[in-house]
Amino acid sequence: MTTRIYHGDIHPEDIARNLIAYYNRGNYQVQRYGSGDKLAVQIATRQNRRSGGQTALTANIAKVEDGVSVTLSNQMWFGLAASLGLTAISALRNPLTLINRIDDIAQDVETLQMEEDTWEVINQTARQHGTGKRLSERLSRTVCPYCLTANPIASARCLACGAPLGEVQPVTCMQCGFVVNKQEKICPNCKRPLI
Repeated sequence: MTTRIYHGDIHPEDIARNLIAYYNRGNYQVQRYGSGDKLAVQIATRQNRRSGGQTALTANIAKVEDGVSVTLSNQMWFGLAASLGLTAISALRNPLTLINRIDDIAQDVETLQMEEDTWEVINQTARQHGTGKRLSERLSRTVCPYCLTANPIASARCLACGAPLGEVQPVTCMQCGFVVNKQEKICPNCKRPLI
């Protein structure tokens, strides 16, 4: 499961609406669960279609402070793997059967890109709403570790007690938007090196 956090003026409904509009066509069907601050959008291949294997992916979208959190489940691969396996076995027996399975191959290749396409729809929605992976101004407060006073971001010293604040400035992972400490070298959420 992969989680990304988008900070800014965006709501779960905005992302759910765009995912439904993108996928509720052709060989895909979409179901939406929940309402308000917590939604789930399940994207799956249609049951009675003529080509390709079965697969599904769920996007869990939740309102968080000053933004939204999106978690994609792991894509179900069994039906897709079975379809590709059947194509490979048929081709080994008789290479001319590939001509009859060309629709299956095309659909399976399209389905392999479902996770990337879903993230692209979510990223486009976030860009349309002017969000990003940086902390909002309201969340970008530095709390003094000595007196617990909230200070404006980039303050060198605490306004109340004068203690140095350089190491407690909050930052986010530029890959997923997760709030991290400056001492961390790898994001605890996406496991990628921090830039």
